[in-house]
Amino acid sequence: MSARAPIIRANGEGDKQLFFGGGLHTWKLTSEDTGGAFFLFEDTMAQGKTTPLHLHPEADETVYVLEGELIHQAAGKQTRVGAGGMTFTPRGVPHAFVVVSEEARVLSWQTPGIGQAFYRGASEPALDDTHETVDIPRLQASAKENPRGIKILGPSPFEALNVG
Repeated sequence: MSARAPIIRANGEGDKQLFFGGGLHTWKLTSEDTGGAFFLFEDTMAQGKTTPLHLHPEADETVYVLEGELIHQAAGKQTRVGAGGMTFTPRGVPHAFVVVSEEARVLSWQTPGIGQAFYRGASEPALDDTHETVDIPRLQASAKENPRGIKILGPSPFEALNVG
């Protein structure tokens, strides 16, 4: 077994990815960096960005809100989470969220890093700071190719919510 070296990334550093679920990712630590232990990325999102109802079959997900506010739904309960707050969603639990502030910036951890393959398939290298691109067929295709990382269960439970 080879020893891994410490990794330090400054603000703004990391692998920038345009995520087709609507967001600009900065991948701070990849599954390869952590020996598969986890995957960590910063996500910048615009108001109204929402996820479909989904679950992560083999990964726990923690989201720490750096800036802004979102509504998180899990286990049939909706909760507002603002800057300094966090969510923890165990593997296998259906959940979704919507950004209700003008913009939100979060850190997202998936443990283990099995979900990274889904995000890689549903992203492309970012050429600028665009973060409002949504391509549902691409998300669905990547989810189908990476069933250990994510299972999309249905549309967003927030689609009727007026956040603008």
